Amino acid sequence: MRYRHCSLLVAAAVITVAVLSCRSDAVAQVSAQPAQAAKPRPQAVQTAKPAQTPAAQAAVPAAAAVQPQLLGQYGDWGAYMATPGGKKVCFALAKPASSQTNPANRPRDPSYMFVSSRPAEKVKDEVSIIIGYGFKPNSDATIDLGGTNFAMYTQNDGAWIKNAAEETRLVDSMRKGADLVVKGTSARGTQSADTYSLKGLSQALDRIGQECR
Repeated sequence: MRYRHCSLLVAAAVITVAVLSCRSDAVAQVSAQPAQAAKPRPQAVQTAKPAQTPAAQAAVPAAAAVQPQLLGQYGDWGAYMATPGGKKVCFALAKPASSQTNPANRPRDPSYMFVSSRPAEKVKDEVSIIIGYGFKPNSDATIDLGGTNFAMYTQNDGAWIKNAAEETRLVDSMRKGADLVVKGTSARGTQSADTYSLKGLSQALDRIGQECR
């Protein structure tokens, strides 16, 4: 299993995202501006955030302040690019169209979904989530897309596809789908269900594919 354990700290209006990656003892810290949270996946990632557009954040590996650049907004998905340490990183980002918790109205930080590419690491279309709370230890999250479930490995407030071999199939299905639901359980036992619109995702992925070949 190729897991990257990352913890992301999200503040408010102006956000700072600190990402600690344990893949090959790489540690990354990224600061971002007026946007929201970012998230990477289980192998070697980092996250940053852009300014402009309501859904602007990134998964960026580097040990320096990085300002992601908005490449374009496509439906509910933004396409971003950053060059931490001179290495190009691209990602598509969205926030949920709707969210529910059980018990109802439990407080949470904002949640986001990312699809990231890092050419220097030969990583393409990596799906990750920032859930807005600390996951229940040793629990899985799930993505429900058209009745097909994909298990997600969780660490702190982040989640990544558990079986990397399923990622290509998931992304292909996301390109064609209308929406998906991310489900998880917090350390306090709160269950959440976040519905993400997939409108514009295919175009956003095409755009970041042009930047991060």
